[in-house]
Amino acid sequence: MAFFRSVTALSRLRSRVGQQSNLSNSVRWLQMQSSADLDLHSQLKEMIPEQQERLKKVKSELGKAQLGNITVDMVMFYVNSCLVEVIGGMRGMTGLLWETSLLDPDEGIRFRGLSIPECQKLLPAAKPDGEPLPEGLLWLLLTGKAFCILFADYVYKAIDALPVTAHPMTQFASGVMALQVQSEFQEAYEKGIHKSKYWEPTYEDSLNLIARVPVVAAYVYQRIYKDGKIIPKDDSLDYGGNFSHMLGFDDPKMLELMRLYVTIHSDHEGGNVSAHTGHLVASALSDPYLSFAAALNGLAGPLHGLANQEVLLWIKSVVDECGENVTTEQLKDYVWKTLNSGKVVPGFGHGVLRKTDPRYTCQREFALKHLPDDPLFQLVSKLFEVVPPILTKLGKVKNPWPNVDAHSGVLLNHFGLAEARYYTVLFGVSRSLGICSQLIWDRALGLPLERPKSVTLDWIEKNCKKAA
Repeated sequence: MAFFRSVTALSRLRSRVGQQSNLSNSVRWLQMQSSADLDLHSQLKEMIPEQQERLKKVKSELGKAQLGNITVDMVMFYVNSCLVEVIGGMRGMTGLLWETSLLDPDEGIRFRGLSIPECQKLLPAAKPDGEPLPEGLLWLLLTGKAFCILFADYVYKAIDALPVTAHPMTQFASGVMALQVQSEFQEAYEKGIHKSKYWEPTYEDSLNLIARVPVVAAYVYQRIYKDGKIIPKDDSLDYGGNFSHMLGFDDPKMLELMRLYVTIHSDHEGGNVSAHTGHLVASALSDPYLSFAAALNGLAGPLHGLANQEVLLWIKSVVDECGENVTTEQLKDYVWKTLNSGKVVPGFGHGVLRKTDPRYTCQREFALKHLPDDPLFQLVSKLFEVVPPILTKLGKVKNPWPNVDAHSGVLLNHFGLAEARYYTVLFGVSRSLGICSQLIWDRALGLPLERPKSVTLDWIEKNCKKAA
């Protein structure tokens, strides 16, 4: 097994050698725009006391302020500790502190206050007018500043004992769990580290995890779909570009796509299944590996991250039945056929958004720039015109517009990554940036164990007045 880890900055190079004798380190430098100490650890160490005091002030001055009303139709229904029926799935309930991003129903996601178009303009890129580097977004999520930090990629092989037929997400999550034996937080906790220092080993674990997951993910892909051979990292490439390379795709346009993909899928505030799961498990002081593995298991669900594979499969089913040159009327008929069979049209709608997902929009712009004549892209464009009016006509859908999943599969398929069952693994690699960034701040701010109160259906009937 081999690990590679490096954190780069203008003023200081910090290379930590692990316990194994076969641990290797590979370093790339990035010229920063400031003469100040831009080491990420130092930046956070300087910021954390200020944010801790800010949180204390908010709790002291605003602790009793109401954030909204909770109604019966928002809660979830459990019997004998098992969820048996969803009333409202806790939608619309404000119950989490999540610093790294905020989702607006109309504007979409903002990373530390910046929209996706703003990130595309402000964050560093691998080439002029290129897509933003995921490393730049990681720095932004952690510090709120648009600087950049680069990692070399890592090679880790930990899943050979699993059947090759296991779902890619099963193998990926198992690989992340195998990495947990290197947790610095667990070791520090067992040695009695003071709670004010919890964030420091959490920081180490989180950056190690972010750096290693592309290699685990690439190995899963090679093992299932190729010959199982590990493609060595390329020290000249960045995080997203190297991930594409280790998957076996070296087209410069594919490298750009992977940079964009990892960036826009990295975070989507704290209420979605994977982010909330990671936060919930971590609130019990589980280390980042355990917490992120739990998040991946939530991401693997058909109603969350698995949806991106369902979109491409559905689009290909349209082509199989109607052909690539499907007319608008044929497409309308197929959409209605899907809906009338009790299924949903994958890639449309969102639990919070009420307009077209800006992550869909930036992928569409990428396609218009790099693959305007791709038949599946043209089909996706037709769906954008056909599906929303039909869903609006149904009258049951609050958001008929396309989401991020409606487009990503078609882009990946164009460059040869056509194995739809693997797509959620790509999503998982991306989501490590957001979940781990927030987890560091959870520890730094001393956020408590998450333990909401639950009630029974009898309690609701006895204690809640009927709505007028």
